[in-house]
Amino acid sequence: MQAFFNGMSGLLAFSKGLDNVSSNVSNMNTPGYRGSDTFFRSVGQGYGADVATTSMRTASGEARQTGNDTDVAIEGSGFFVLKNDAGEYLYTRAGQFRIDREGYLVESVSALRVMGINAAGQLSEINIKDHRALPPTATTTVEMLGSLARSGPFEENHVIQAVQVFDETGTRQSLTITFTPQEVPEHSWKVDVTNAEGELLHSGEVVFNPDGSPAVDKNVIAFKLTETSEQIISLDFGEPGSFNQSYQVSSGASHTLSARVTNGSAVSGLMGLAFDEKGMMKLSYTNGERRDSAQLALADFGDFSGLQMGSDSLYRASRNMQPIYGRPAQSQFGGIKGGYIELSNVDLAQEFGDILIIQRGYQASSRVMTVSNEMLEQLYNSTRGG
Repeated sequence: MQAFFNGMSGLLAFSKGLDNVSSNVSNMNTPGYRGSDTFFRSVGQGYGADVATTSMRTASGEARQTGNDTDVAIEGSGFFVLKNDAGEYLYTRAGQFRIDREGYLVESVSALRVMGINAAGQLSEINIKDHRALPPTATTTVEMLGSLARSGPFEENHVIQAVQVFDETGTRQSLTITFTPQEVPEHSWKVDVTNAEGELLHSGEVVFNPDGSPAVDKNVIAFKLTETSEQIISLDFGEPGSFNQSYQVSSGASHTLSARVTNGSAVSGLMGLAFDEKGMMKLSYTNGERRDSAQLALADFGDFSGLQMGSDSLYRASRNMQPIYGRPAQSQFGGIKGGYIELSNVDLAQEFGDILIIQRGYQASSRVMTVSNEMLEQLYNSTRGG
């Protein structure tokens, strides 16, 4: 009778092992899925076998490029941290993220919010709602680059047209800057600034040294963009005594002086986002500006046996586990690979090998039950014969 029950325990144990293998195989293409191995144990001396435990495989899966900037993979140790509606933290290797309607970074399948880590090392939700656009900025500086010639085969005046600046509301204004050579003081130029309607906004003076470099206190011209505005724009001709920006020559084929607007912009919309190796979210805007936003948080565990697998490739830590939170590419944590996701770490060749072993064991256990049953039947028959 004991041999019969031992064979039955083998059937049950190998059946549970096959359940685990089948789960691994069915999730071989599931992002972030970590396969597990089944371990058997004996049940006392001569009392058969049972499943002792299943152990999660900690090796990383293959990183595959997706082309989605919000997708991320971990190169090394760590889990992404997610928070559900109850405030409970869950953990995953599946970095399929997106921005929801409220501006939160969430996991695509479960819609749980992805946690970041702030400067104080505390976990916080990642939200870009207030970063979808940059407010307008007023132009304050226009750099003057090139040369003004005192004589040459051209008109004495030099006119720079369509200098595009921005006012305090982000509205683009077009300016014209006209340079007229003056005899007094020596090496000086009258500078007139007019708006698109031809109205004179300011008339000033720039003076050069005998060597052609800008003179002290005569190298910057400041003016108000409008009479009612407090916005001041400075025409910067460069450091006095330097030739790093603008200068004067005694003669030349033409004037080469041009204007470069160094700042100011209209309202700039968010154009894209990406994550760098340290998990920092990089935001890029239509005006070409780039800004850092939040940083992804990672979690690590001293013992993975306490992680309980749930649906959607999510893991829950048991109560006696104390997660370690940190930043990507620091301490024991791996770096972040933006535009990639980590696939399952299931090795199909290993699973097929396990299937053959389980099949052999199941057949042998079944055979033991058959023989035991035949022996019992023979015993009963012998008893009836007596």
